[in-house]
Amino acid sequence: MQTAIAPSLDIQQIRQDFPILDQQINNRPLVYFDNAATTQKPRAVIDALTNYYEGYNANIHRGIHHLAEQATAAFEASRRAMQSFLNAAHWQEIIFTYGTTDGINLVAQAYGRRFLNAGDEIIISGMEHHSNIVPWQMLCEERGCVLKVIPVDEQGDLILDEYDALLSEKTKLVSVVHASNSLGTVNPVKTIIEKAHAAGAVVLIDGAQSSSHLPVDVQALDADFFVCSAHKFYGPTGMGVLYGKTALLEAMSPYRGGGEMIREVTFEKTTYNDIPYKFEAGTPNIADVVAVKAAVDYIGQLSKEAIAAHELELLHYATEQLSEIDGLRIIGQAKEKIGVVSFVMDGIHHQDMGVILDQQGIAVRTGHHCTMPLMHRFGIAGTTRASFAVYNTKDEIDRLVQGIRRVQKMML
Repeated sequence: MQTAIAPSLDIQQIRQDFPILDQQINNRPLVYFDNAATTQKPRAVIDALTNYYEGYNANIHRGIHHLAEQATAAFEASRRAMQSFLNAAHWQEIIFTYGTTDGINLVAQAYGRRFLNAGDEIIISGMEHHSNIVPWQMLCEERGCVLKVIPVDEQGDLILDEYDALLSEKTKLVSVVHASNSLGTVNPVKTIIEKAHAAGAVVLIDGAQSSSHLPVDVQALDADFFVCSAHKFYGPTGMGVLYGKTALLEAMSPYRGGGEMIREVTFEKTTYNDIPYKFEAGTPNIADVVAVKAAVDYIGQLSKEAIAAHELELLHYATEQLSEIDGLRIIGQAKEKIGVVSFVMDGIHHQDMGVILDQQGIAVRTGHHCTMPLMHRFGIAGTTRASFAVYNTKDEIDRLVQGIRRVQKMML
């Protein structure tokens, strides 16, 4: 496992930025370990939402009055912020979506329908979220493509030798997760991309988890597409980003039709707008797009490197403490992980574990985590998952360990 670097963050001060944490659940202080599902929001993000609705709520781009121009400027400032956040070469390469799922579907439909044909092969991995499985299955059914899967070993790492064997001249697209939401595994996506490009394929990276925990540089990765969701990195729900290389986005057909994505409309023919607007039909989720800049700025103030170091220290500590519990087995012990620990307990169903921990004020996620094929790979129905964020502490991990031991005493 990676070596933690001592973080220089005042975690107690950071916790004060998140008002939701200052509450009790079942008469116990809240411990929030469901960050892989969604992170909590700092006051700066909440204020940005309020300020938009109270101060300059208006539709964007086409209005010439003051509120519309103010809203448009704030909306586009978030696009520039996301360009910097991902280190995209051009602001036009940032497409606003409704989340990671929407971004993957956009690529599957706008790129896949146009460029993939019968017999072409798509490669995904055995640890993908359903959002990075189902759209490709749908495309394969429609276009006659073939879906292939990189297997996962016992530790929770991808078997790259098998990936090499899957690649061929028939491979047209590779779509893999950067960091697993179920195992925490950080995949070697730069290597995966290089191998795919050598075979002539384009690559989509699912960054739903990595965008929260790891520095991301789409140019250094040479990713063709990268998708993420704001609510995973302290931003609002219902807002995400698709990054795509300019040449690919310009070659793709629009995904949805309507306002904003057009240049000129007649009853005989419609011409489409330039990127990024070609893919942003209709009135967007303006308030949440505006607020994402506050999330990006907040992360920038703390620094991704410091956040990653703190979460890695939590991961090491949690892994050590949980490993000492008799009958507990951690699922996923890859060499490189983000702050996710999933486990099963002998004789205790994961749902029972989650319910009883909640009674103690500890919020974890239970189930298959939208990775049913991965659960089948390990021969289990689901896990209990604790996932960490910048505001979590070792004291909270101690409470989790105490809570699990209490569940054991009650159930066994």
